[in-house]
Amino acid sequence: MNLLIVTACPNGMVTSVLTSRLLEAAAQRLGWSTAVEVHDPKAIGSPLTPAQIANADLVVVVKTGPLSLQRFVGKRVAQSTPSEALLDPEAFLRGAAEAATELQAADDAEPTPATGKPKLVAITACPTGVAHTFMAAEALQQAAIRKGYDLQVETRGSVGARNVLEPQAIEDADVVLLAADIEVDVARFAGKRVYRCGTGVALKQPEATLDRALKEGAVLSGGTAASDAGGEQKGEKTGVYKHLLTGVSYMLPMVVAGGLLIALSFVFGIEAFKEEGTLAAALMKIGGETAFQLMVPLLAGYIAYSIADRPGLAPGMIGGLLAGTLGAGFIGGIIAGFVAGYAAKAVSRWIPLPASIESLKPILIIPLLASLVTGLVMIYIVGTPVAKLLAGLTEFLDTMGTSNAILLGLLLGTMMCVDLGGPVNKAAYAFSVGLLASQSYAPMAATMAAGMVPPIGMGIATLIARRKFAQTEREAGKAALVLGCCFISEGAIPFAAKDPLRVIPASIAGGALTGALSMAFGAKLLAPHGGLFVLLIPNAINHALLYLVAILAGSLVTGVIYAVIKRPEAQPLAVSAAS
Repeated sequence: MNLLIVTACPNGMVTSVLTSRLLEAAAQRLGWSTAVEVHDPKAIGSPLTPAQIANADLVVVVKTGPLSLQRFVGKRVAQSTPSEALLDPEAFLRGAAEAATELQAADDAEPTPATGKPKLVAITACPTGVAHTFMAAEALQQAAIRKGYDLQVETRGSVGARNVLEPQAIEDADVVLLAADIEVDVARFAGKRVYRCGTGVALKQPEATLDRALKEGAVLSGGTAASDAGGEQKGEKTGVYKHLLTGVSYMLPMVVAGGLLIALSFVFGIEAFKEEGTLAAALMKIGGETAFQLMVPLLAGYIAYSIADRPGLAPGMIGGLLAGTLGAGFIGGIIAGFVAGYAAKAVSRWIPLPASIESLKPILIIPLLASLVTGLVMIYIVGTPVAKLLAGLTEFLDTMGTSNAILLGLLLGTMMCVDLGGPVNKAAYAFSVGLLASQSYAPMAATMAAGMVPPIGMGIATLIARRKFAQTEREAGKAALVLGCCFISEGAIPFAAKDPLRVIPASIAGGALTGALSMAFGAKLLAPHGGLFVLLIPNAINHALLYLVAILAGSLVTGVIYAVIKRPEAQPLAVSAAS
């Protein structure tokens, strides 16, 4: 049988790809000839040719949003959703072959939304813009389908904004859901009811989140939600963490670029960059002397931007550059960002100006005064003591003995596995990324290695104790293995959400072991993300084999422990949380 598989999930990147791969593998096991097309919001991957369509015996379309099927009119077509397709791919394909019907031109028309249906628009965003952003969006989409809600989701991930909300959609929406761990621009939502929560909440409790948004959304006025909003609305106590993660999220691309360019310069020899005029020297100049110098200003600038919007950007970057020149590093950059942000906010709020020159405040008065305050604070108060503190921390990390290194690895590994992408996980990650600017690369290696352990461990558990897992859990385990190799800790969330008292301790045991081994082996990593794929880049990490041993050891510990302590469970795992 010639089978065409078309997947089109709202945000591509995770569910669309995983669904297509699992269905393709199932079709191959059935002995069917396949061709796959994965739809992305901005482009189409591997588009089907007219010849493939003409020769097709069956077209299977797995989608969660609108998709034109005009080109398949006259072919036998079966349509479904990822949650149904992933339960048992082989059984799904057999059922699709039996239930498929010839597509008529009228069948391609999208149904008109029913009147009276709650309408929501949402934005998802996380610091790295990779896992939580898209997984939360997918979970919300699936929950909306189950509840019969009309939902459109805009994702603000590492590749920028996707599925950007149209002004008309915002106007028609009953409420705006902001599932974001970082600051996002809300000016276009002025006058609308807005509900704020984190991506973790949206991912783990999507249906409850949609209901709370409809009940508890507060009217947005002047860029800020009404103060009496309840539920998961962000209050002042979570503001600092959110501002910090916003800064880290904008800094990450600079860290990635700088670290990998430095690694590439080492291809020509560890000290080859010292010879002027060589390619190695040029790569080091771009990565080490430019990209890494901009890390701290970007961190400080976007912390200030998160606090005070655009007027805070200039004083924040000025403060961050001063932190770099004064030797205060990322710690000084964080302080500079908060000083600049709150200084800009204070000037905006407490310095009244005549109406005739009020328009000059955001482009003249605020940047001037906030930059002055931030600069003076950094030069005369913060710079020197923080520089000494950072120098001491760097020296400690560089000279610490094996025992201290193991203890630090244990701590970082534990933090990465406690909440799988939550605040503790992100705190450990932000700490390690910040140290890259000070040429302290060992904590980053331990952090990334430990972050890969939970999902890989869950995948191993589903392999060695298959009878304890339902078919859907075994499929989720395969997805978790892939996500784990990419350093996406969130791949273990479906298991943790279902069985936290067993999954979390097993993950901590493996993650702590991996972190300790990584530090004990002296592994140093120049790239802050990428998982096992960074091993393909020469000199991105030293002691690559020992690093793999550390990851494998921790993953096996997690997988074996969970396989032993898990109780057999027949109920299916919620696929929407894993997508």
